[in-house]
Order: sequence, then C-alpha cells, then structure tokens
Amino acid sequence: MKFTMSVAMSPLDQLTELARTAEECGFAAIALPDSLFYSEKVSAAYPYTPDGSRMWDAETPWADPLIAAAAMGAATSRIRFYTSVLKLGPRNPVLLARQLASVAVLTGDRFGLGIGLGWAPEEFEWCGAPYAKRGARVDEAIEVLRLILGGGMVEHHGEFFDFDRLQMSPAPASPVPIYIGGHTEAALRRAARIGDGWASAMMTLDELRSTIDRLTELRASYDRSDAPFEIQAVCVDRFGASGYREQAEIGVTDAIVVPWLFDGHGFDADLSAKQDSIRKFADEVLSQF
Repeated sequence: MKFTMSVAMSPLDQLTELARTAEECGFAAIALPDSLFYSEKVSAAYPYTPDGSRMWDAETPWADPLIAAAAMGAATSRIRFYTSVLKLGPRNPVLLARQLASVAVLTGDRFGLGIGLGWAPEEFEWCGAPYAKRGARVDEAIEVLRLILGGGMVEHHGEFFDFDRLQMSPAPASPVPIYIGGHTEAALRRAARIGDGWASAMMTLDELRSTIDRLTELRASYDRSDAPFEIQAVCVDRFGASGYREQAEIGVTDAIVVPWLFDGHGFDADLSAKQDSIRKFADEVLSQF
C-alpha cells in the first residue's frame, strides 16, 4: 500500500514546500490535478458531484501540472509525481509528448501520467479539439504519446493524428506509466486494455470494491491479469490505519489523501498548518504501513 498526497487547489507558492514535507514524511507521490480554465458558463454537468456543480470557482488556484511537477521535482530527490488526472481530450499529443519527455527527464523519471477524456465541451472547443469522437481520439492520442516517448525516429498515420518521421530527444530513460481515470464502463475498459493503472475520483469503499472487481474481469478478458496495474483511490468513507487496510484488502494499491482536510483545514490554509497535518498523518498512518 502506497500513499499519495494531493495538492489540489493549494496556493501555488506552497507547492514546493508541501512536496519537500511529503517526501520527508515518507509519501510515495504527489498527485497533481488539471484544469485548463474556468468558463463562466458550462454546457455539461461535472460528473463527480451529486448535483453536477463544480467544487471550485473562478478564483481557485491551478498550476499547469507538468510545470508544477518540474518545479517540485527540482526541490526533491525521491518522491514521484503524477497527474490525477490530466485532460487529454483537448490537448494535441505531439506537443504534449514534448512536455512529458521534458518533465520526465528533468525529474529523473519520477513522473507518471494520469489521464481522462475531459468532461467540458468548452475545454475541447476553445482549445481547438473536437468534442465528438473524443473517446476514440484519446485512444489514438495515447498511442501517439507512447510511440514518441519510446524514443527514436517514429511516424504515425491515424484517423485523428498524422505525421511523418520525427524524433524527440532526449526520450525518458524509462517508460512513462499511463494511468486511466474515469468511472464509466468505457473508461474502465480503456484502463484494463491499455493502462498501467486506474485512478478514481471520490468513491465509497463499496463503490471502489465493485469497480475493482469489474477491472479485474476486464483485465482478464484482455489477457492482462499478470501485468503490473495500479489502483489509485480517493475513498471517502474509510480513514485511519484500519480504513486504509480495508482499502488494501479490496485491491487499492495507492491511497490518494489530503492530510489537512482531516484536521479541518481548507485548501487555502496556511502552509505551516498543512505541514503539521502531513507530519501527523505520517505518525498516525504511514508509520503503520
């Protein structure tokens, strides 16, 4: 069982110190959220709240997760970083491959890519990407990313992306793992078929159990049962050392947590309060694993 600390919606000037403290306390990774912009009006419901409303507003701070990972990577030496999750649908994978290779190399191969399709039509349309066929487009984008990040001279001629021979150097020394987010059947199938893991949004233990069981079935159907596979979970109803053991028992390999929320501190709390919560969580939970 690993533990990852999310820095979602934290002030940007806290990020490097939060990463240092998490590393000192034994966290395995930092989870980085992604938001391209806040549109005043949105034409789709946010899929991870009961009423479809967004949990943030126009003033909520967001950093580009790849730039944030590079900055925090320069301030640390061991802890890993991954996006949870980056919206791949609105992005061009050739340009994104250049950025991913850079952050992977600059962090000493301590970076993983968690991806989702993206849920807001505005993010696609205003970034120049079609919202239609977004699932198929993301599947092909993942092919492009793996192809380019593998190094050497490559070319691709597909339905959505087409380029002749090119090479980006340096390539990462190790493959960048790709974790697939999403709760829909299509997302679970994508994770089971081509992912190095699956990332949840907020779910109960019972919801996680049924989803993990489904992923196990799907991975078997794709003959991938023996391949390494991470289950990164945000569980909303099991906490403390005993709660995380329950998560591990159902197959969670990586618990994503926000320690200061357990102590009643908000996303915009003072840095020192957050650091105290990180150390407390390490004493009470990490020490038990």
